[in-house]
Amino acid sequence: MNDGFDWDAVRESLPLLLEGFKVTLLATVLGTLVAAVLGLAVAVAGRAPSRFVTAPVRVVTEFVRSTPLLVQLVGAAALFNTVEPLYIGITVLGIHYAAYTSEVYRAGIDGVPKGQWEACRALSLPPRRTWQAVILPQAVRNVLPALGNYAISMFKETPFLAVITVQEMVFEARKYGAEHFAYTEVFTLAGLIFLVASYPTSLLMRKLEKRLGH
Repeated sequence: MNDGFDWDAVRESLPLLLEGFKVTLLATVLGTLVAAVLGLAVAVAGRAPSRFVTAPVRVVTEFVRSTPLLVQLVGAAALFNTVEPLYIGITVLGIHYAAYTSEVYRAGIDGVPKGQWEACRALSLPPRRTWQAVILPQAVRNVLPALGNYAISMFKETPFLAVITVQEMVFEARKYGAEHFAYTEVFTLAGLIFLVASYPTSLLMRKLEKRLGH
């Protein structure tokens, strides 16, 4: 073992971590898509006139928000042990964040001026047309920065997937560290990769938020 920082370990582990980063990125992109679509569906369902629709949606949403992501991952992996862990991870990430993005969508929908709803009723637009052509385009535009911030949060929580044996970047770092006793080097490198990937995206989301705020 080397008492100093082992740069050889950094160079040797970098290709392995980049392979794991591909899995991390895939889980983030697909999980974000699931969260965006499912969150919108939950937000719209929450405005349904029937309590037979809104009550179950509210119960499930509160359950997801009230339980840790780690517990959800382990529970889902135990229940669906014949399914590929990566698919389980993507689905659980998507559902977990859908519970939060649904509130973002709800705020965006509530932020649409009442005059827009009244104009649609005055024109006798059917509900589907009202949502698709008038309400959702305005609501989604207003919540894009918040959705982007949740995507960044999801990206930073993908290391939890390692507990269900998804071979993402932190899984690879821990594996290499155990085999070569170089935990400091590989986890420092993994942290830098997370920083390089997430910080510019955070700046972009801030810029987008300012632009949409004008």
